[in-house]
Amino acid sequence: MSEIYRSVAGAQLLREHYLKALEHWPVDNERLRVPTPEGETFVIASGPVTAPPLVVFHGSGSNSTQWMGRIAELAAHFRVYAVDIIGEPGLSAQSRPPMASNRYAVWLDAVLDFLELDRVAIMGISLGGWLALDYATRRPDRVARLALACPTGVGRQKKGFLLKSILLSPLGKWGRRKTITGMLGPAVSTMAPAEVDMVMAEVLLVSKNYRYRTAELPVFDDDKLRRLTMPMQVFVGQWDIMVDSLETKRRLEAVVPHATVRLLPDIGHYIPAQAAELEFLTSAA
Repeated sequence: MSEIYRSVAGAQLLREHYLKALEHWPVDNERLRVPTPEGETFVIASGPVTAPPLVVFHGSGSNSTQWMGRIAELAAHFRVYAVDIIGEPGLSAQSRPPMASNRYAVWLDAVLDFLELDRVAIMGISLGGWLALDYATRRPDRVARLALACPTGVGRQKKGFLLKSILLSPLGKWGRRKTITGMLGPAVSTMAPAEVDMVMAEVLLVSKNYRYRTAELPVFDDDKLRRLTMPMQVFVGQWDIMVDSLETKRRLEAVVPHATVRLLPDIGHYIPAQAAELEFLTSAA
């Protein structure tokens, strides 16, 4: 049993849950098993094979189903490659290399090489945003542009929400729900009740059976951020309780002045789809 799951049965349960969810992937797709130095990596390819390539990375404790609500829109413009990050509860290898090492970049080199992609645009959410930044700072020649939402690794990670979750955890279902809604932020109120219930059930299922990463993610220093020479757009939430969004905005605007950084009012760590993301990705500028 891998240490990223709490039990063999829990690992199997999450796998079956994921496979069942993939039956509802809304567009035609090709499912790929990519060999890498870190083990097999699962990739879902959608959209015309002749369209520009776009690689998308989900957040922590998730997998590529995080893109199901947006894949139809993205696949209308791109050949989209949704990559299950290694060490997360998807179908990729359970390997978790040290975050400060170059092994995630080497892993992604292998994925892109297998897909015969020399240069790609990348979208990333939270942990996926960190992964996109790490790769772009190490391989700027392979990244055409970056579109990120609530990325970690620029502003400091906040600790207060962990204490609050501990205090709420003994309060049963209500406490767990309060923890999740607090983490996601005010934008949850824009979701349909059925969608909120589905998100809650998903997070609770994962939390019960999966061990989240506990190590603090490395913060990119100014020298590394200066390597981000590609067009770049970043959305951060004003009320993000996990990452210091103001610091993320301040640092990027100071060190990567060509980047567009938008601080969204009344938004937390969950950032709804923004029309400007597609406009940015499809722009020839």
